[in-house]
Amino acid sequence: MTSQNGPQRHVAQVKHFDEDERLAYLELFGGQLFILEDLPRAVDLEEGDFVFVNNGYQFAGFAPRELWPDAPWVGIVRAMLADGAIVSINGSLKMVSLPAELEIAVGNTVAGSSELGITRLLTDEPLKEYEFSLGDSFDVSKLREEPDSTLTYEDFGGYEEVKNRTRDLIELPLQYHNQLQRIGARAIKGVLFTGSSGTGKTLLGRIIAQQAGAVFYKISGPEIISKYVGQSEEIIRSIFEDARTKDRAIIFFDEIDSVAPQRSDESHEASRRLVGQFLTLMDGFDKTTNVIVIATTNRPQDIDVALRRPGRFDWEIHFSNPDRDDREAVLMTSARTLNTVGDLPHDIIAGRTNGWSPAELTAIWSDAALFAVKDGRDAITAEDYFAGFEQAAKRRSTIASTQQSTSTKTEADK
Repeated sequence: MTSQNGPQRHVAQVKHFDEDERLAYLELFGGQLFILEDLPRAVDLEEGDFVFVNNGYQFAGFAPRELWPDAPWVGIVRAMLADGAIVSINGSLKMVSLPAELEIAVGNTVAGSSELGITRLLTDEPLKEYEFSLGDSFDVSKLREEPDSTLTYEDFGGYEEVKNRTRDLIELPLQYHNQLQRIGARAIKGVLFTGSSGTGKTLLGRIIAQQAGAVFYKISGPEIISKYVGQSEEIIRSIFEDARTKDRAIIFFDEIDSVAPQRSDESHEASRRLVGQFLTLMDGFDKTTNVIVIATTNRPQDIDVALRRPGRFDWEIHFSNPDRDDREAVLMTSARTLNTVGDLPHDIIAGRTNGWSPAELTAIWSDAALFAVKDGRDAITAEDYFAGFEQAAKRRSTIASTQQSTSTKTEADK
């Protein structure tokens, strides 16, 4: 760094001074180290002093502390000492002072400065450089989806009762918001979709948004957590604030149990803050807000009980695995976009797939298409269909066996 006295001088900090040898080990701002030799006897340096050096790295007088910038840094705590902490900063270890008001532990990612030491706790866990950038603002548009004009309820096979219920609880309130407001009816704020993975909860959410002409915000719980302290709350606030500016909007939280788990005395403070922020935003809807929050979970017992109180997620729609008629409908619907030939035995396959999810049923077509290609055909036949089913069934059985083996081993280890 150049001094204020001219461009020929730089400010350096004394890291060590050998009085006997008259050697000073100095560091320029930015980390460059060098040695000053043959210092005059009149120069009495101490560790921490600031000095001017010229371009030839020769001593040119003492410098005021104010000329040395208080450089901010981000690092990971590697060890705790009685009077400070060892922090890894850009691959180097540094001893820094601890703030009295913060609880710091090994593994924390922290921010600080050269003069003040640690000033902020960013996250409880070490973060990689690509995971965060201080000062960046969250871009809500990454999560915002405009209605997809190609989606209709015909793209969702079976589940007629579920589709009718979603129309009543979500689509109609969004479309007739003003009329319901004039009647004085209590607005529906949140609907919980429960059921195992692969039952089409996200697809139905997108279809509802299209039919209601609503902007669709898709948020995966794990994607917005494990950031530095306060960022998850900021992301959720940004989403809700943006949704309020739309005529109609659906905020869709996948795996809500990862965002708003059950709070207890043992819960981490960051988790409690996130749940509290979520509840505050749900309660902040006024009569003019035409936003409905949909949340999915396959573990409804794990979400915070406060979310199930009136005015929040007090409506629930359960997605069970399809029955025989629904399985046949799923198979027929998922085949509409495929090139097929001849009559396909949907009813037979539906009868052989008890307990299968819609996602598992749809996967049959991928295997069937591969068999058709291997035989040099550009259309799926009934033979390919049966072969695809057999292949998908083997894969499903293998996955189930692996999960059972893992579960048994876990129980044995307890």
